[in-house]
Amino acid sequence: MNTTRHETHRTRKLPATLAALALTAGLGLAGAPPATAAYCGITWGSTVKAAPSHSSSPITDVRSGRHDCFDRMVIDTRGPVSGYRVAYVDQVTRPGSGFTVPLRGGAQLSVTVAAPVYDGSGRTTYSPSNQNELVDTAGYSTFRQVALAGSFEGRTTIGLGVRGRLPVRVFVLPGPGNGSRVVVDVAHRW
Repeated sequence: MNTTRHETHRTRKLPATLAALALTAGLGLAGAPPATAAYCGITWGSTVKAAPSHSSSPITDVRSGRHDCFDRMVIDTRGPVSGYRVAYVDQVTRPGSGFTVPLRGGAQLSVTVAAPVYDGSGRTTYSPSNQNELVDTAGYSTFRQVALAGSFEGRTTIGLGVRGRLPVRVFVLPGPGNGSRVVVDVAHRW
């Protein structure tokens, strides 16, 4: 007789316990995005992005743009180019000398493109008026500064000062003409 009463009490308590657990789990998730949801669908991460290729196509311009979910830097070249290495670093340094390039922002990206800023005859193809301010980043959500670190042995390094270590993606687009564009996007947030 005691056993039956004890089992009945346990049987009544089990549904109440399960209901409480379900309610608690539901309240914990209410209003929160699913674990798989990403800001603007961005799933890029912040690890090194690289494509080991080389080109002699020279850089002709560096420009930038603001988008809803990310800030974008575009490096234009005169011909096809596909080699690059983009990585968060403690300090961006000038190629060849190792001198530090001071950059504004909470994090720094070293953007190295396998392309020089001069042609095959040694003539300059990209000569910004201010190497420390390649583009105006006023009003940008993520970018704080874009600076030319230098070009050495056919590779050009650009320092990109950003607000913090945020997701980044890199890709190459063809054109215009027979040129290429190396595109670096940095998300506004995680």
